Amino acid sequence: MACSLSFSSSVSTFHLPQTTQAPPSNTSIAAPNPIQCNLRELRDRIGSVKNTQKITEAMKLVAAAKVRRAQEAVVNGRPFSETLVEVLYSINEQLQTEDVDIPLTKNRPVKKVALVVVTGDRGLCGGFNNTILKKAEQRISELKGLGLQYTVVSVGKKGNTYFIRRPAIPVDRYIEGSNLPTAKEAQAIADDVFSLFVAEEVDKVELLYTKFVSLVKSDPVIHTLLPLSPKGEICDVNGVCVDAAEDELFRLTTKEGKLTVERDVMRAETISFSPILEFEQDPVQILDALLPLYLNSQILRALQESLASELAARMTAMSNATDNAQELKKTLSIVYNRQRQAKITGEILEIVAGANALA
Repeated sequence: MACSLSFSSSVSTFHLPQTTQAPPSNTSIAAPNPIQCNLRELRDRIGSVKNTQKITEAMKLVAAAKVRRAQEAVVNGRPFSETLVEVLYSINEQLQTEDVDIPLTKNRPVKKVALVVVTGDRGLCGGFNNTILKKAEQRISELKGLGLQYTVVSVGKKGNTYFIRRPAIPVDRYIEGSNLPTAKEAQAIADDVFSLFVAEEVDKVELLYTKFVSLVKSDPVIHTLLPLSPKGEICDVNGVCVDAAEDELFRLTTKEGKLTVERDVMRAETISFSPILEFEQDPVQILDALLPLYLNSQILRALQESLASELAARMTAMSNATDNAQELKKTLSIVYNRQRQAKITGEILEIVAGANALA
């Protein structure tokens, strides 16, 4: 009889083949015997599980080594990104009373939204990719409910494959990620969303990515990338707010007479700016120069956070797989030893019975 074993996330179980003939009604059904494999099949399965354990353990160590560097990149990049946001909001706040035309800060009624969805390039990382894709599907349903059009900018091979299989979802561009996010890669995405927004093909750009919290926790978030609005609320043509309920939109507030940017998320320490800032150059020129840097820094930060979350999820998944392989190997070894002992005992009994018959 062939040996049929399955490997689950918690415990390892034996699945016995189903019989095609029903037992007679007057007979009792005995408890199934889990020992259904011969010794050779068990040895092969134990060796296969050992090899799998080595692979998952190696992948765990590789992910652990990479996630440390990715975590450092995330932590070191947050202060610059958040301080830059505060500078931009400070300048933009001063320009609210002036008649200036800055395309990226123009808050117009929303008719169409661009969703930049950041996923991973590989699997074997638990539910990392599924979580952010479900978040995107949920946001798409919300936009449909508001009667708004939408388009998707997919970043990452897993997201590309997902949206290619769903032609009903309009996708503006497919972008493959990399193992090490760079400013050049972020600039390619920034150029795409910049052209969409400035050409008024979309009226709002949202960034969907997985925020790195710790090695054991990552949260999918929605961040309003464009327009850069200090009002903290963007509405459609009917005046209905189209921000997501958990939108990580930066909201301009004042605290103890100082300008601050309020969020509902953890943030690194940044420099406190005076509510009255003086600039040598015209604020419009400074804003025009900093807005491309803002786009690049926000997208690069999202790519770094997503990569760190993916590596942490892969490390956790491979750790669980290694533990499960160890448990399965232990279970198979017990079954193997019991069956081997039963076979030896049967052979001894046959020898003794033969000796007694000859005597």
